[in-house]
Amino acid sequence: MTPILELKNISKAFGPVKVLTGVDFDLRPGEVHALMGENGAGKSTMIRIAAGDHRAEEGEIRLDGEVRRFAGPREAQGQGIIVVHQELLLFPALSVAENVFLGHQPKTAAGLVDWGRMRREARDLLDRLDCPNLDVDQKVSRLSVADRQRVEIARALSRNARVLIMDEPTAALAEADVRRLLEVVRRLRSEGVAIVYVSHRMNEIFEIADRVTVLRDGVSVGTKPIAEVTEASLVSMMVGRDIHQLFPKEDIPRGEKRLELRGVSLAGVVEDISFDLHAGEILGIAGLVGSGRTELAQTIFGVTPATSGEIVIDGKPHRIASVRQAIDAGIAYVPEDRGSHGLVRAQPLRENVSMAILDRLTNYTVVDTGREQSLATDAIKRFSIRARDARQRVGQLSGGNQQKVVLAKWLATDPKILILDEPTRGVDVGAKTEIHRLMGDLAKKGLAILMISSELPEVLGMSDRVLVMREGRLSAIVDRKDATPDAIGAAMMQGRREPAAASAAR
Repeated sequence: MTPILELKNISKAFGPVKVLTGVDFDLRPGEVHALMGENGAGKSTMIRIAAGDHRAEEGEIRLDGEVRRFAGPREAQGQGIIVVHQELLLFPALSVAENVFLGHQPKTAAGLVDWGRMRREARDLLDRLDCPNLDVDQKVSRLSVADRQRVEIARALSRNARVLIMDEPTAALAEADVRRLLEVVRRLRSEGVAIVYVSHRMNEIFEIADRVTVLRDGVSVGTKPIAEVTEASLVSMMVGRDIHQLFPKEDIPRGEKRLELRGVSLAGVVEDISFDLHAGEILGIAGLVGSGRTELAQTIFGVTPATSGEIVIDGKPHRIASVRQAIDAGIAYVPEDRGSHGLVRAQPLRENVSMAILDRLTNYTVVDTGREQSLATDAIKRFSIRARDARQRVGQLSGGNQQKVVLAKWLATDPKILILDEPTRGVDVGAKTEIHRLMGDLAKKGLAILMISSELPEVLGMSDRVLVMREGRLSAIVDRKDATPDAIGAAMMQGRREPAAASAAR
């Protein structure tokens, strides 16, 4: 089949830094072609060249077999090449229909905006995406992230997208919304739309892609049909070395009991949760979206204080009614959404790392910037954070390095108990391995770790025990030796295990 889009021998540099060197890539009508690589591999630069945002110094772009040179993204869009960016480019104050047709509204014969036609055509596009309940007159500011993404895709289709480039489309989505998005991708593929799918999530790649191309250090390592690769071989292509163990888990003797929950409930959200967590242990929490995993973590951390039950730390009951009380009790919490709840991305790395312990770095009302700088410099070295220096804005760092900054911030509080909610969400495979290794090092030093993850391989690979939740209740606690995908999956789906059985599993 003749490719609809081809990039041939593409090279690009920014000043003295060579970002892409001799990259080849092609895309066929009606296929999903996955583009993978670690952060900094050149993926974003490549898709920006394809979309007309950047111009390559060498090589050529072919569309339908003809060489094209796009003067800018508008010209590429005119040829049907549309990018759905990870950071959605919508106007919150405008309606769904206005966003869908922004910049190319249908007009009446008098040259005015044809509002009726615009609403009808927006409705047709959303129906095409199986979004019958999305109101075209609703303000985008009131939509969920998943619905905003559907509006962005509808906007691409309104421009007659022939090539749709999706950059980390599921990074901010819950699992149920991921399933719906993948169904949209399948539907568009069946209609002949050619899709470039950029993602770090292996399970999505194997589920949705027809072919996969891997970039490493600005060079194309190879393109293969998805049926000819495995997760291990893709990891090897991305990082340039064999990784026999993505989850470097060591057997560490359990120390004293650090945390115990006794019948902890948050009215209407989590109910009667009891478990213990020991020094040197990684306790994984698995469960479907809506099972109450994050809500339980926030209850332990005092974001939403428990309405009943008891939290015991180092053998002493604690009433944790606020985040400050949790921190004072030795608990740290790395949240699921690092962008909104873990970092201030407009501020430098130095100020983010010190944020949780400013009271310890302040002389009366003035922050000791020397100690703050020393703390950040040590964090960069300790966590291998790839940044120019401590003054670099956190928003300029890759996802994996941002996550390390959040870890550094909370570990600066010198906690006894560390709660990690989706610790590797949205980071590349190399950064995942680094974070997993860091977790192991922290456990060896006696930290008690509670890890929530939607990725079952991560739960199974890093946990000493797995706590399974369903509908806000404890379904099972499973030892590592008994934790298989089938066992955990069954516990996610079945009703709550009887208290005696749960106690025995503990």
